[in-house]
Amino acid sequence: MKNGMAFRTPEGKKEVLRMYDALLEQWSVQYETIHLTTRYGKTFVLAGGDPNAPPLILLHGSGMNSVMWLGDMPTYTKHFRVYAVDIPGEPGKSAEEQLPFDSSAYAEWLDDVFKALSINKASLIGISLGAWLAIKYAVFRPEKVEKLVLLCPSGVGPQKGSFLFTAMFYMCFGDRGLKKLFYKVNGNQPIPDIVLDYQLLIGKSFNFRREMIPIFSDQELKYLTMPVVLFVGGKDIMLHSAKTARRMETLVPQAKINILPEAGHTLTNLTTEIYDFLIQE
Repeated sequence: MKNGMAFRTPEGKKEVLRMYDALLEQWSVQYETIHLTTRYGKTFVLAGGDPNAPPLILLHGSGMNSVMWLGDMPTYTKHFRVYAVDIPGEPGKSAEEQLPFDSSAYAEWLDDVFKALSINKASLIGISLGAWLAIKYAVFRPEKVEKLVLLCPSGVGPQKGSFLFTAMFYMCFGDRGLKKLFYKVNGNQPIPDIVLDYQLLIGKSFNFRREMIPIFSDQELKYLTMPVVLFVGGKDIMLHSAKTARRMETLVPQAKINILPEAGHTLTNLTTEIYDFLIQE
């Protein structure tokens, strides 16, 4: 089956990337842009921090791009050379083709990114789809992962089947419905207007994937022998957080488990806690 493409229309792509650039102008940290070539097409990277510092790779969630790390980069670049990478097939500046979940494609792509950036070993932070990808790579190349930070990871606990129907219902009501959906995903917490506007634009321009993300086997999760920290939201309407936490606790015994009772799927304000975990010896 032919893989899908990130954007519905060329016009939608243009608007999403225009706002991407506008948001980047607000970054309070110096950064550079890097264009890589991989076996799965071009990859766009935002890099910051001392080039000689330990590498840290940031992997965004689905329906977003690396601009989501806007508020985190100033903290992480204090100690790390940070690479925020646009995942292929998502609404960013990397290749538009969406890779198959049920293959090694995503792990191979990230392996190409490591090689292109001359990284032998790095810590990874991923959220949602990005956390699934981080696990996928840590299983594929465990020797290349220093530490693993997982924010509401897909692929550990099951997805909630009800979410697709909830999303379809709210999408019937245009922008007003989409705003309500985003608030629910965010655990009914306030969303800055500029972020909400960007989410609305992406919501109308991006081809969201409808297939279920594969669940990792017990044996695969046992490959995660590096230091791991997990954060999940008690009000996540997309994933079963309690089941995610239980599997990690059982299969990755060294993992630090954090269930945030009032948080949704979109986790924020964890930068300092994550940074402290990453710099611990």
